[in-house]
Amino acid sequence: MTQFFRLTYKDIFISLFDVTTDLPLADRFQALADPTRLRIVALLRAMELSVGELAQVLAQSQPRVSRHIKILGDAGLVERRKEGSWVFLNLVPEAEPDQLFALLDGWSDEASRSAFVADGARLTAVRQDRAEAAQRFFAARASDWDDIRSLHVAETEVEAAIAELLGQGALGRLVDIGTGTGRMIELFGPRATSAIGIDRSSEMLRLARAKLDQAAVPGASFRQGDMYALPLPDAAADIVILHQVLHYAQNPAAAIAEAGRVLAPGGRLLVIDFALHEREDLRSRDAHVRLGFATDAIRGWLKSAGLRGDDTRKLEGGELTVMLWSACKPAKRLRVAA
Repeated sequence: MTQFFRLTYKDIFISLFDVTTDLPLADRFQALADPTRLRIVALLRAMELSVGELAQVLAQSQPRVSRHIKILGDAGLVERRKEGSWVFLNLVPEAEPDQLFALLDGWSDEASRSAFVADGARLTAVRQDRAEAAQRFFAARASDWDDIRSLHVAETEVEAAIAELLGQGALGRLVDIGTGTGRMIELFGPRATSAIGIDRSSEMLRLARAKLDQAAVPGASFRQGDMYALPLPDAAADIVILHQVLHYAQNPAAAIAEAGRVLAPGGRLLVIDFALHEREDLRSRDAHVRLGFATDAIRGWLKSAGLRGDDTRKLEGGELTVMLWSACKPAKRLRVAA
């Protein structure tokens, strides 16, 4: 029995501590030897969260949650990223302990399991509240959404840069995630064998359909769906576009991974969004979840999705800088370091 315990101990935890650090092994165990910190690790396994969201799910004060986060951060397990007045948290990619996750999933202690299940239910509620707030915003402003976008940066310059990245040839099967008014389908749908616009908002889809009826784009269609669970099979697209959508994502990495799933080998993903900025009012006024993105973060998510970044463009000239990130899906999936 003792020998079995030792083998299980090693199998479960060795990957957790196989990270470059000066911390003794005991310190890393100590970082996890707390019920709240175990719950935090389980929640961050599901998605990136802000400190406020974690406090809401855990029903604890933000200062208390921040103290737990500091301990996990000092242990090299959790990383913090400040965006405006918000702080987002995620598990350090190199430290993600698959064997620990397996242990959490299979844990038979009723009290612990009940806590994880309850946290998951509250997390679902938090995500739903945020999604509904964004959807209400879109519905309220559907008719002038193109105008809102143009306030941030000149769309003509952005569209010209997208066209340059896509080249002059046929585009094959085009998918526009978060299509909004259908502008990307309107511009590039005529060059595609098929063009599908996907959006969560039925109001936006109605507007897009009306707009595309006037533009007469053959082979264009629209579907209601979520960026995290696209209503498409694997390898269904040759071109996937995320145009000014990712800053609404609670989990950008998952959105990029899902875009990668529907992309066929040899296909291309374009992500168009803002560089990091400090316009805090965009959270409350325009329902932005993220205040832009760093190129290193985007490249990391692309790599995790099995995509190879091949071009980056920066468009300055307004208060906000627009970035274009291009990536291709190799015929053979990239090997991502554990």
